[in-house]
Formats: sequence, structure tokens, C-alpha cells
Amino acid sequence: MQDKRYISIDFSETDLLERNRGLSIILDISNFLSSSLKLDDILNGAAFKMLEHFEFDACRMYLMDKSGRYLSLSACQGTDPGGLEYVGLEEGFTGKAARTRSFIAQRVSELEDKERATLLTKKGFKIIMCVPLIAVGQVVGVMNLASGKLIKLDQEMIDLLEVIGNQISVAIKNAWLYENILKKKDKLSESKKMIEFFAYSMFHDLKGPAIAIHGISKLLIKKYGHLLNDKGRGYCETIRQTSEQIVTMVERINIYVQAKVAPLNIEDLKIGEIFNELKEEFSSVLDSRQIKLIEPKLDHVISADRLSITRVLRNFVDNALKYGGDNLSEIRLGYREDKDFHIFSVSDDGVGVKKDECEKIFQVYQREKTSKGIAGAGLGLAVVKELAKRHGGKVWAEPGAEKGITFYVAISKKLQGK
Repeated sequence: MQDKRYISIDFSETDLLERNRGLSIILDISNFLSSSLKLDDILNGAAFKMLEHFEFDACRMYLMDKSGRYLSLSACQGTDPGGLEYVGLEEGFTGKAARTRSFIAQRVSELEDKERATLLTKKGFKIIMCVPLIAVGQVVGVMNLASGKLIKLDQEMIDLLEVIGNQISVAIKNAWLYENILKKKDKLSESKKMIEFFAYSMFHDLKGPAIAIHGISKLLIKKYGHLLNDKGRGYCETIRQTSEQIVTMVERINIYVQAKVAPLNIEDLKIGEIFNELKEEFSSVLDSRQIKLIEPKLDHVISADRLSITRVLRNFVDNALKYGGDNLSEIRLGYREDKDFHIFSVSDDGVGVKKDECEKIFQVYQREKTSKGIAGAGLGLAVVKELAKRHGGKVWAEPGAEKGITFYVAISKKLQGK
């Protein structure tokens, strides 16, 4: 027995045209209007579609100016627009259509403005139709249609033109919104560049005086320390330490800013070489504290920015050494991959971090609770997070089962060099 619980009919634009020409036209124009967000494309394309589907010889699209006093010609198909570029709201049928929000059709010979009638007659037009373009209650313009021959006009035709006018109006509003978003985006981009320039300049200018103060305080103690009492020498030492902290802070902030904006140099990198470089860099500290750095033997090649990846892994190892505690004995480097990402890891058997703190530690100026009394600016892991984002990836941390922590960074496999 055939299932009668539903009806299934394949959609066909050709069949729709045969059944209902009006709906077919609306569908075609709707599909076109949804294909672009550029105002010029929308207006010129819509004018062309009107000539394609109807017996009109010309179509002009007028948009309302910001003052709401006149309409300016923004698109034209089928005629030379000379003499028809602007229309005041108080003049002609186009202005009247906008002013009264009404569909207007009139013979050219019966126009009150004889100068305009003569101009249109010379262009070969006998009938003019004006469709107000209204979106969300606002008149955004007028669609002016012209024909060199008489046209049969009934309510069905008027309804169809008004519906199309509404579709065009909505598309115009969307295009304006899109243009506004692009302008705001450009302003934001300009502001961002200005802030970045200010940040670079400020931190560069701060570093010089701080270094000078540091040097002067050292020189003061060296040459005139014997003339100062203990309190005076203590003041000089405080100045020296404070200026040193300013220099360190400025350098770390610069690193953070660079992580966000400095151009990446994507190239082929051998993972094994990066791991070996890290081991050599930290060898003296590892030996003095009797800590093992375990690395896998790999010959994998990835595409990434060498400086960034090295900085990320260096930061993870440095973090383990700083916050792992006195019982830290092992740091382990790791690598794996999935379909979309290269995933690096750095694990340690130190003090570790609680699970609820694992996300917070990647925020700017956020430091681990175990870092009390340890020098740092709270920017290291924030830098790591920015570098991961710029590589199309992410960072995260997971506490060990009993102690320690593992840091992960995933970078996209889709990165390509220039």
C-alpha cells in the first residue's frame, strides 16, 4: 500500500514560471539580491532584472539623501541619465512617490513639469511608473520605471512591483549596514595600529631612563658609597633593584606585544632540532639542580614560525623550573599529532597546579599560587596563548594524577610559508 502520510514534490523553477510568473520573478530577484552586499551591484543588478522580466525600456534607482530633501540617481539601465540625476521631494512623480509612499503611474504627456515631460519624450518614453522603496517603515528611495509603449496595468501588476520594491529596499538596508560595519572595522584597525605604535614607543622610551637610573645608582654606590651611611646605601640599592624591575617588566611587555603583532615567518622545522636546542639552552641549570630533561627521538618536520615555537616551549620549561619546587626531578618533552594539529607537550613532576587554576594561568598578569616570592610579570603564559592563536591553535594545561602538570600547545597543520 502506498504511503499517503506526506506529499513530496520536486521543486522546479521552470514549472513555477509556468504556474505563477509573478512568484517566479520574485524568486529570481530574491536570489540575485542575496548574492551580494555591495550597494552598486545590488542597484545595477536589480535595475537590469526589472528590464529582463518586464516590458520596460529603462529603470532608474534613486536613493534618499541623508537630509531627506532630495533623491539622487544611484543606478540606471536602458537610458542616458542626463538631466535626471537629482529629484527634489517636492518635484515630479518620483518625489511625490517618496513623499506620499505611494505607487504612481502616469503618461509622460500628462506630467505637470513640462520641461521634464519634454526631456522624457525626447528619450522615447510614454509611460512612467514610480515604486517607493520602503524598508522597515523607512523610505530609502524610489524605483523609476519607463516604457516607450503603453502597458496594461492592473492590481496584480502593481502588487508585484511593490513586493519587488520591498525586496530591493531590504537589500539596500543590508548593504548600508554592511558598509557601516566595514567602516567601523577600518576605524578599529586604525585605532589598533595607533595603540600598538603608542605601546612600542612608550615601552621603548621607558626602558632608556630605567637603564640610566640603574646605572647611575650603581655608579653612586661605587664612587660615593663610602660617604653614605647604611640608610643612604640602602636607598641606592632600592633604586637599583626597582629600576632593574622596570627594565625587566618593559622587556616582557614588549615580548607580549610582539607576540600579538610581529609578522610570522612560517617555515619547515625539524622537531628534533628544536628539542635539542632547548636541552642545550637549559643544560647548566638542569645539571646544577640534577633535573632530567627527557626528549623523544623524532625526525618529524612541521610548518611554523621557529621563534614562536621555540619561545612557547622555552616558556613551558622555564615555568617548570621556576614553579616546580625543590623536589622537581624530571621534565619531559612530547609530541603527537591528529588530523588537524601538531600537539607539543611539556610535563614535569613538580608541585603542579590545581585543575580549577589551569585555565586562569594563561590570562594576562595571572600568576600561579605557587609563584609567591618568585620573580615574574605574569605575562609568560599569556604570550604563549597569543602565539598559539596566531598559529591557528590553542594552549591548555592538565594537572598530573598525583603531582606535576602538563602544558600543551596545538598548532594548525594548515600553516603555509610565503
